[in-house]
Amino acid sequence: MSTLQGDQTVGGAVPAHEPRASSTWTGIGAARGGRASDGRRGRGPSTLDVVRGALLTIGAAVVLIPLVWTLLSSFKTAGELAARPPQWLPSSFSLTNYATALGSFGFPTYLANSVIVTVAATVLTPAINSMAAYAFAKYNFRGRDTLFNVTLATVMIPLQVILIPLYQVVASLGMANSLWGLIIPGAATPTGVFLLRQYMLTIPDELIEAARIDGASEWRIFWQVVLPLARPALAVLAIFSVIWRWNDFLWPLIIAQDESTYTLPLAIAQFSSELVVSFNLVLAMSVLSVLPVIVMFLFLQRHIVTGIAQTGMK
Repeated sequence: MSTLQGDQTVGGAVPAHEPRASSTWTGIGAARGGRASDGRRGRGPSTLDVVRGALLTIGAAVVLIPLVWTLLSSFKTAGELAARPPQWLPSSFSLTNYATALGSFGFPTYLANSVIVTVAATVLTPAINSMAAYAFAKYNFRGRDTLFNVTLATVMIPLQVILIPLYQVVASLGMANSLWGLIIPGAATPTGVFLLRQYMLTIPDELIEAARIDGASEWRIFWQVVLPLARPALAVLAIFSVIWRWNDFLWPLIIAQDESTYTLPLAIAQFSSELVVSFNLVLAMSVLSVLPVIVMFLFLQRHIVTGIAQTGMK
């Protein structure tokens, strides 16, 4: 009996302690593997990571240093700006320059004009361009691709080429020397149509077909299905529209013939062209003109990368 049991133990049966030993060795191997993995994770950054971080830091410094200098100099007096060698920090962070700039040369009027033009154009631009982009992306009609290519080709036409005929059209409509003349001509942009059209191509056609089967109208599909899905691209276009309209100088210079319709870029240029220029006030006005763009970017920055990245998927 004992011999048979011994033969079964050696030849066929597995002792009870063997699985425990196997699990023990497995646990030891896993622990060693975990320590090895921890060792790999504990290594320092590679040379490529260091070079990439250094280049990004240098690039950020190149971009931010002029902005920081402008912000700090907007608190300085005219004497501090003329000091040699220049000083980074002002003697006091007084708001005198801002108060003087806001109270002189009709600055509140220019600021209000810029806000009205920018807000109105930012509302109209996504609305008009999204309709055209939706037609180019989701409707099949004869000559669609040709019409889209012609629309896209107008990007290569600079404003200086069409400045005179565009002014004649605006003047014939009675919009010269008015805020509407600053808002409406630039509402439809081929860049905006391209961005939104490329993004809308990524929206599945099955969603639109399902909405049509459920009885939704085309306007309801566009408003409740397509626009919510295209929100990142709309945010990118809104950012671009704010930058375009807020910083626009050439078209307002042509169309705004009275100081009551001047925008901030025109006001700053006029203020800088005087015989005696108070550069501390110019810097304060420049900081005020940059703030809206920065605020807009901070609110919509989470949509920018997604919107730009997905506009080229199809």
